[in-house]
Amino acid sequence: MTMKKLKRFFFVILVLLGSFLIYVQIVNRNSINMTYRQKVLKAIYPAFMWFTRLTGKNATELSGVKEPPVSFYMQKATLNNGDTLDFASLKGKKVLLVNTASNCGYTNQYDDLQKLSEEYKDKLVVLGFPANDFKEQETGTDTAIAEFCRINFGVTFPLLQKSSVIKSPQQNPVFQWLTDSAKNGWNSKAPSWNFSKYLVDENGILTNYFDPSVSPASEAVKQAIEKK
Repeated sequence: MTMKKLKRFFFVILVLLGSFLIYVQIVNRNSINMTYRQKVLKAIYPAFMWFTRLTGKNATELSGVKEPPVSFYMQKATLNNGDTLDFASLKGKKVLLVNTASNCGYTNQYDDLQKLSEEYKDKLVVLGFPANDFKEQETGTDTAIAEFCRINFGVTFPLLQKSSVIKSPQQNPVFQWLTDSAKNGWNSKAPSWNFSKYLVDENGILTNYFDPSVSPASEAVKQAIEKK
């Protein structure tokens, strides 16, 4: 490569890099208290989702309907403010349970989850379970997580205290129920990454599992919510 072509190559690279940095700033003009990593992840989210769906990565969808041996409504969990959420209070509504993280390529799904909770507010409860299980992408405190979600995504749906959701002795009891077929009736699939989604129907029956690259705004998720 001649010196002239080399200079032209580096010029193009600099222009592309500069354009990307400007794009990141534009996308995040209303973002507050975000690290630069979080800003970049938010900017590339559409491309990230397109790529993961194209490659089939984290795109598993499972469904089943079987009476659970252990009632979903026997579960309890601690909200991030320290209060106890008794799942018996969720009877009559569908529940979407999602393990979340603030420093993940899927973090922008907080926005989609909030929109989903607003669109189906009369029939759906969204529950976020912050977890630091995957590449330490949720290192913040419960207070910091709640503030991050509120300021940057307008999250109003309940967030639970940070816990572990993968299969282990420390696994959150709710996710023990979601990932043990002896308890929920049919599913043993644990979260494959942050923003795995489990849907429980109005009668406390687990009906669907959606991998992270299945967007909360997708037709698959909405059809499952709307199904009677």
